[in-house]
Amino acid sequence: MKFTLFGINIMLPSDVLAAWVFTILLGATVVFLVLKKKRLGLIWEYMVTTNHRKIGILYILFGIIYFFRAGLDALFIRTQLAFPNNDFWVFQGEKYNEVFTTHGIMMIFFVAMPLLLGLMNTVVPLQIGARDLAFPFLNAVGFWLFFFGSIFFNISFFLNMTPEIGWTGYAPLSTEQFTPGAGSDFYIFGLQISGLGTIFTALNLIVTIVRHRAPGMKMTRMPLFAWTSLITSFLILIAFTVLAIALYLLMFDRLFGAGFFSGTEGNPIYWQHLFWIFGHPEVYILALPAFGIFSDVISTFSRKRVFGYPIMVLSVALIGFLGFMVWAHHMFTVGLGPMANTFFAITTMLIAVPTGIKVFNWLFTMRLGVIRFTTPMLFSLGFIPSFVMGGVTGVMLSVSAADFQFHDTHFVVAHFHYVIIASTILGVFAGLYYWYPKITGYVLDEKLGRWHFWTFLIGYHLTFFPMHITGLEGMPRRVYTYDDSGGLAELNFMSTVGAFLMGISMLFAIWNVYKTYKEGRKVGNDPWDGRTLEWSVASPAPEHTFDPMPVVEGIDSFWFAKSAGKKMPVTDQVRATPLEVQSILPFLIGSTLFFLSLGLTFSWYWLSILSGFILFTLLVVRSLKDEREDHYGRRK
Repeated sequence: MKFTLFGINIMLPSDVLAAWVFTILLGATVVFLVLKKKRLGLIWEYMVTTNHRKIGILYILFGIIYFFRAGLDALFIRTQLAFPNNDFWVFQGEKYNEVFTTHGIMMIFFVAMPLLLGLMNTVVPLQIGARDLAFPFLNAVGFWLFFFGSIFFNISFFLNMTPEIGWTGYAPLSTEQFTPGAGSDFYIFGLQISGLGTIFTALNLIVTIVRHRAPGMKMTRMPLFAWTSLITSFLILIAFTVLAIALYLLMFDRLFGAGFFSGTEGNPIYWQHLFWIFGHPEVYILALPAFGIFSDVISTFSRKRVFGYPIMVLSVALIGFLGFMVWAHHMFTVGLGPMANTFFAITTMLIAVPTGIKVFNWLFTMRLGVIRFTTPMLFSLGFIPSFVMGGVTGVMLSVSAADFQFHDTHFVVAHFHYVIIASTILGVFAGLYYWYPKITGYVLDEKLGRWHFWTFLIGYHLTFFPMHITGLEGMPRRVYTYDDSGGLAELNFMSTVGAFLMGISMLFAIWNVYKTYKEGRKVGNDPWDGRTLEWSVASPAPEHTFDPMPVVEGIDSFWFAKSAGKKMPVTDQVRATPLEVQSILPFLIGSTLFFLSLGLTFSWYWLSILSGFILFTLLVVRSLKDEREDHYGRRK
């Protein structure tokens, strides 16, 4: 199908056309249900909110939507690879390059990140006794930047301009010379906008945790999820800034003919350094919050304090520090030389030490504990052996000589997915089942939760374990076909079956949410007999919490007070509270950056200039308003 839009000739392949039809039908259905249920007021309420729980819900909602979108890409990839010399639908050649590009980018930036940020937004203020994040308005700006960045990236598919450069965007492939057209620009600006929002949220979390803890909650008394969120926020602050620099340089290469990554003056290796200085800490940005979730879940359902709390905190900090010293293990084959390869091989091996410490601490937390095998606990238990398997293959990859064999094969794909799915995805599932009562006021059905867990875990191992073997047999990644030799056909078919089993597992999760919503059985403040402060407030958490403010006297202070049949002491002497407001400005700020980027992508500079002027005006309007004056009075 071909047509012209704004003077641009557009051709829609059958997969894009199918997506248009599906999206229009789904959109019409959603609009009909919203009008029928009279939910326009609710939508407006969430558009203008600055409350941390509501913004957390928005992050989680869109993270789950994009999870299904990226999962569909994964099923297309696995269907194409199910048989040798297969031609499934249109997913060969450039189209295959597009689908693995969007799958990677969506999963890293628009699934894992918002799901974790959503849980941080919702839970961290409750865990530390804060009434909201330190800067509620900035929190809303951060979300809407993520939202419009993700929308900007996704519209490339509907215009048949999907980037085909991999989630790493390697130069010189990503430069104008080798990928002309707007596809790579959607990659650049989509990540820039959403990444800026992530940086804002990280700053917000740092200030909140440092400045707005409840009286008596010293840093050494914080729950481990709050600790991992704090260290992750520092990693985001550094890593995403480096990514922003790399994307800006690539933007100048593509739009204005600069030569940072190409030509006689530039070098594509510069991109690899910049990207992996971001990219490897990003792995820990995704894993560390999940470590905090597992720590809280295992402690709660073992009815024991986390074993070795100080060393757990120290190991998280050490992982964060070493995460910035290992980036070049992604570049062993580019010719950095034996000294550089040896240094980064050693640091890569070292980072396994604090990670291994955490595994033993979780095991000792469960030892002699009274374990309850709830759904959150099952996801936590499934994580431990799965993540260890991924860690072992990581040590194999850290051997630079061996990496020459493993590099760019399915072995690397298997390792990466073992680490990220085991930590991030299983961690998110554990966190959502665990904190679902605090978010919604309901507890998800345990039987359906177990079905979700077992089908997902079995499908996960069935998908990625055979890929270690196909990788060792020499099957390269990022290729859409292969011949029937070395047992590759059987192993690839097993991986495809596993991928579809993972997809089926999500149907149990959808049915679980629907069933829980329809039955509508509310739960109390503390359905899990929790240990931390979030279980002391109502479910779902109200907009105004901790009034009066509890006084924390030790680790798990709420649990020990509850066990003794007492109430926690309270006080009215607290630091000034962050104030929520209802404002449409964050939404407008995000949308103006969307149109500014659209103008630069298609060289509609009038649109970029107009959007920039509107953005500047919105920032001026915001700077002239301080809602704290109405509550606390004007500073003298």
